Amino acid sequence: MRILLVASAFNSLSQRVFAELRERGHSVKVQLGPGENELRAAVRKHAPDLLLAPMLKSVIPRDVWSARTALVVHPGPPGDRGPSALDWAIHEGADRWGVTVLQADEVMDGGPVWASAECPVPPVAKSDLYRNEVGDAALEAVLLAVERFTSGGYVPLPQSGPAWQAADHTRPYFDQTLRRIDWSADPTAAVLRSLRAAGSQPGVLDGLLGGEWYLHGGHPEDQLCGKPGELLATRAGAVCRATVDGAVWIPELRARRRPGGPPTFKLPAVLALGDRLPRLPEVPAPLSPAPGRRTWTDLDYREEGPVGFLRFSFPGGAMSTSHCRRLLDAYRFACTRPTSVLVLGGGRDFFSNGIHLNVIEAAADPGQESWENIQAMNDLVAALLTTTDRLVVAALGGNAAAGGAMLALAADEVWCRGGVLLNPHYRLMGLHGSEYWTYTLPRRVGEAAARRLTEQALPVTARAAQQLGLADRVIPSAPQDFGAEVGRLAALLARSARLQERIAAKKAVRERDEALRPLAAYRTAELTEMHRTFFDPDAPYHALRFAFVHKCPAPSPPLRTDPR
Repeated sequence: MRILLVASAFNSLSQRVFAELRERGHSVKVQLGPGENELRAAVRKHAPDLLLAPMLKSVIPRDVWSARTALVVHPGPPGDRGPSALDWAIHEGADRWGVTVLQADEVMDGGPVWASAECPVPPVAKSDLYRNEVGDAALEAVLLAVERFTSGGYVPLPQSGPAWQAADHTRPYFDQTLRRIDWSADPTAAVLRSLRAAGSQPGVLDGLLGGEWYLHGGHPEDQLCGKPGELLATRAGAVCRATVDGAVWIPELRARRRPGGPPTFKLPAVLALGDRLPRLPEVPAPLSPAPGRRTWTDLDYREEGPVGFLRFSFPGGAMSTSHCRRLLDAYRFACTRPTSVLVLGGGRDFFSNGIHLNVIEAAADPGQESWENIQAMNDLVAALLTTTDRLVVAALGGNAAAGGAMLALAADEVWCRGGVLLNPHYRLMGLHGSEYWTYTLPRRVGEAAARRLTEQALPVTARAAQQLGLADRVIPSAPQDFGAEVGRLAALLARSARLQERIAAKKAVRERDEALRPLAAYRTAELTEMHRTFFDPDAPYHALRFAFVHKCPAPSPPLRTDPR
């Protein structure tokens, strides 16, 4: 079937729906950020059997939806209407939510229902919930709706009349007046709920140190305390702020845009505040926090018998120079421990998306910061590739892209949750790429497939990744259960009778490959290309990075939606 995917952005859900439908044999074209005339032109050009909008902020015009069936994915259960469904769900403390696929018509979110699916609502940020539980439910509902449409005999259920069971619930846009935090009165639980409902967009607008900032992210702290609203400490770029009954860690801030000024973007809180920040103690988190502690850390290490678990979780999956160096230090420590299997990752959201474009954009010399960031990423990948005394497993509970995908490929095994997407390419950012990808990617998938993946620059589902050789195992678990299942499987791997044989074989292969072509040669060749790009002010990378960070149009390479 010919499907036109209409989306305001090619985000995680749009990519997942696109990739999953293609895998099922449908011909899928993509129309991004459509104005009404652009959408009409796309419909005339592609003559789709079905329009599908997994993430759309604009309205499909009447002449389009009246001529062809157009299905819209709404991130709320049947009967829920309005533009802030997930914000309201988190704000009101819902423990279950849902996704509805409905037909576009005159009433916003009020058309006939083709399919719906339920999901739990764990205490995580809205963006995490959207990519994971809501993403799983959305895909389930979309596939069912497409199957019903393809059958030709299904009659969608109108949202009115005696057969309609759900109560209509239309709610307004969740604006900043509803998000406001009263630091003098709100307990930690209320502050965290506000922060979770606003992450990663739009953030919570607040006053701090004489400026106005959007607060992004929030995590409880059970030991530090002080006058409500005051800053208490810093940790790994985050700031700790006191509440009436404790404190919260806030990893990122975004300055409020001045009227007529340039767009602003998220940065680590300490970097964003700059000289405004008073002298505060840096309170490092222990690498292995005590059981039961409620505090924030973006990386930690624990052991269960012969298995070590090094978990890391950086906002948006972006890894700055500092992130890379701290993770490398933690990895080196983990490699001193008497374990035979080391699991890297295992969290429930992003694994890694590579270098930190926002931090680079904010640097006095973006070219130099790009260079230092890629060197730090390479140091980390090299450490994985040269670990020969144990097996290393990259456990991807969330998506990975660019250098983050290549970081995973440096491990001996790659395990993905079933809902994960991989984007193993750099082309859309105008980069050749590094992280030893010219060694690891062909080694796993072959030269022809490596060329195709990097040139087409399309998302790959976990299932397709396993078929290609990018992944070794797909774990069909719920997001909340992924870590426990990884632990169970890692314990089985550590008890395998062939474990020592595999470790010895791995060491022999590394020595053989090093003799054929040293890792340093791959690094030098890749970084020669990257250096040329980073320090050329006319290279497309700089305009593409600016557009990505500032969320504005740019002369981007076209999205390829046809196999080559």
